Amino acid sequence: MTASDLAGALVLRLHGARDLRLTEEEAPKPRAGEALVAVRAVGICGSDLHWYSEGSVGDAAIVRPLVLGHEASGVITSGGRAGQRVAIDPAIPCERCEPCLLGRRHLCIELQFAGHGQTDGALRSLLAWPERHLVPVPDALDDLEVALLEPLGVALHAIDLGRPRLGGTVGVIGCGPIGLFIIALARLAGAATILASDALAHRVAAAQSIGADHAVQAGPGSAAELLRAIDGRGVDVAFEAAGNSEALDAAIEMARPAADVIVVGIPAGDRFSFSASVARRKGLDIRLSRRMADVYPRAIDLVAKGRLDVRALVTDRYPLGDAAAAFASAARRDGIKVLVEPSHTQPEAAA
Repeated sequence: MTASDLAGALVLRLHGARDLRLTEEEAPKPRAGEALVAVRAVGICGSDLHWYSEGSVGDAAIVRPLVLGHEASGVITSGGRAGQRVAIDPAIPCERCEPCLLGRRHLCIELQFAGHGQTDGALRSLLAWPERHLVPVPDALDDLEVALLEPLGVALHAIDLGRPRLGGTVGVIGCGPIGLFIIALARLAGAATILASDALAHRVAAAQSIGADHAVQAGPGSAAELLRAIDGRGVDVAFEAAGNSEALDAAIEMARPAADVIVVGIPAGDRFSFSASVARRKGLDIRLSRRMADVYPRAIDLVAKGRLDVRALVTDRYPLGDAAAAFASAARRDGIKVLVEPSHTQPEAAA
């Protein structure tokens, strides 16, 4: 990258619900402890879609034009690590609060997170980011695979919370990228039978191709249909990965007594509801999954050693100039995983 390349940076900002604007801004200047990164690929996440569609996610609302994007790969262009390919860890914990000191940095009280609140994210050509949160990656991983390490990490964290048993049964409600990664990881963890459902037929098919033994379209009676495949016994752990109350009710219905239910999805309007009597009668342990813990080394190892084909989930790729079309496609849920490539100028077909 030359000095002229660094004169300006293309930046995509969200000004309000469905109001994305691409502008050229001055290239960011790294502060002490930061490095400049040329962003190569950025995945569009479900939380990005909440920002895009609603102008908010959970209890956080847009207060100024915000750069989205937290699933990102890049190349360092400044300092002693110039030329190094990295995964951009989107979470910057304070390292001082009680959760941080207990090793639960993903629960940091003062966490800064790329593309959330006041912290701009990676949907831009150049990004200044703390060096200690730029994770080196092996050459065996391409830029798209590196960008997918973050959602894979979210799924890994959910699997850690659910602790699927060797030879046990797992249910996954919602087969977007996170749900599909959970299915693949549950298989690697030794689950003998995996049940899955999604409202979209092409995602049901994706669930079957990535490792689900039985997958159906979500709807009235779908949980009971899946349970019939295992003689109605109920699963050892059920993952809600769709972000709606119907999916949570289905996960609760599928869970056996004393099972774990892991809530991974983010609901519209920041609200879940569920049938309390069923959950109480079964004595379920319902746990909420928050982003990911320190799992990057494991995620990198799984992909680098060929244990998991994350690239298979990529269905659409867009240059930064077509990011509005990328978000519209992701919001329609036509495919599985949509990525934006700031270093490319023309749309490319999915690999």
